[in-house]
Amino acid sequence: MKYGIMGAMPDEVDQLCARLSGVEVQQYAGVEYHQGRLGDKEVVVCCAGMGKANAAATTQVLCGKFGAQAIIFSGIAGNMSEEIGIGDVVVGKEVCYHDAEVSMICQSAPFLKSYTGDPALVQAALDACAALGVKAIAGRIATGDTFVGDGATKAVIAEKVHPDCVEMEGAAVSQIAARNGVPCVVLRAMSDNADESGHELLVVKKFSIAEYVTTATAIVARMLESL
Repeated sequence: MKYGIMGAMPDEVDQLCARLSGVEVQQYAGVEYHQGRLGDKEVVVCCAGMGKANAAATTQVLCGKFGAQAIIFSGIAGNMSEEIGIGDVVVGKEVCYHDAEVSMICQSAPFLKSYTGDPALVQAALDACAALGVKAIAGRIATGDTFVGDGATKAVIAEKVHPDCVEMEGAAVSQIAARNGVPCVVLRAMSDNADESGHELLVVKKFSIAEYVTTATAIVARMLESL
């Protein structure tokens, strides 16, 4: 089994890349793909870039060119759930778009309005979180191409799709993985509350996400040990 592991920003994959053994790096279409082993598992790790287009294109390359047989996307997100807080994790039991006309998108393969995380991968992620003492829920992740950093936008999204967190890549990754028949899961560590304070912290001050990425990296490594 070959696992494709993705993030949107270099910080989200650098710690995983540093753990790989037998690494071969290949550049393709503007993305570096790090092929190697994480423990006893064969993996390809890459930074897709932010947004839906980058995420979709890179997922297709992982599936088509590198033969990934399962996809794990790991990164940070804005929290929209009262069940969890900063540093906690949402495992994508369901992933959807909050800014797309899904009635039109679902007219093409894989003919879905939302995307279900692979049950085995979802459970492996939840088990990894439990083993590491990380609070996690299996929930709904909403994707859009706009950074959510104000209360008004957050309220509109909450009313529209009722997500547990919001981010910029997961549904595109899930859609293309489903089109290829490849199991997928999206993991998100909460870095902010998707409001004005989050915009100030992550955009204006260019906040370091290393603390949250360390959590996500440990979860992915633990998942692969159990799969």
